[in-house]
Amino acid sequence: MNLSSHVQELRRKHQHLSEMVEQAQRSPAADDLHITALKKQKLQLKEQIERLGNA
Repeated sequence: MNLSSHVQELRRKHQHLSEMVEQAQRSPAADDLHITALKKQKLQLKEQIERLGNA
């Protein structure tokens, strides 16, 4: 897998996590710990994308 396709895959995962966070926040039975974990994963992906984008 080359760098650009790897970054694309990371962006796809980041977008999917964004959608999951939005959906969880709209749910009346939302679990704050779960939402926080999703946001942390999303941030880690964003940082990785930025690192690779500057490489």
